[in-house]
Amino acid sequence: MIRLKKDPFLNFVKPLIYSIVAVLFWVHSCTSQPGAGQLKNGDLLFVTAKETGLSGAINNVTQKQKEASFDHIGIVEKENNHWYVLHASPKGGSQKQDLHSFVKDQSDDGQKVIIYRLKSEYQKSVPTALKKAESMVGKPYNFNYILDENSYYCSDYIERAFRESHIFKLEPMTFVDPKTGKTNEFWTTFYQKKNLAVPEGEPGCNPNGLAASEKLERVGEL
Repeated sequence: MIRLKKDPFLNFVKPLIYSIVAVLFWVHSCTSQPGAGQLKNGDLLFVTAKETGLSGAINNVTQKQKEASFDHIGIVEKENNHWYVLHASPKGGSQKQDLHSFVKDQSDDGQKVIIYRLKSEYQKSVPTALKKAESMVGKPYNFNYILDENSYYCSDYIERAFRESHIFKLEPMTFVDPKTGKTNEFWTTFYQKKNLAVPEGEPGCNPNGLAASEKLERVGEL
């Protein structure tokens, strides 16, 4: 039987190739989440608004500009090479959700996720904001949209996270339909069912208002 001589060069190269493949696989696993390559810790994810239902009603009375039409918002955090979204949602309240799961929830509903980022001079507020956001995880969702210390709605959750740094500010809420000049019928019925007066003029915030902040810049779409 003829035996082929072992090539010492191959003996040297093989382990090197295996090491390179392993490193590439590890890098891929860290960045394979949707949009991970363009994200930065503390980025804000805005979800485009639907045209009907609660989403449409929120947008109807809060939209400030056509290119910024949103009804939900969350903040991203990278932990152990994995991306999460901290946000307050009707399903699950204030939570820390896997990025992939968050994006899938929005795409399943036909909505897009747009990345906004604090401008460089405000980036120093991110660590404190993320720490505050983490501390609010577990609180229930605020279905009344009237500020409450024991429950939060989406933009309220983000405003509170950055409150210490004064990134955003509360403004008088309005439920008036700009087309009619009267309270939007959806909101009249919404609060009647809760036996509450429409909180017109009370302090609050909304995703469209936050997106319009001059302290943010639009990065792109996930």
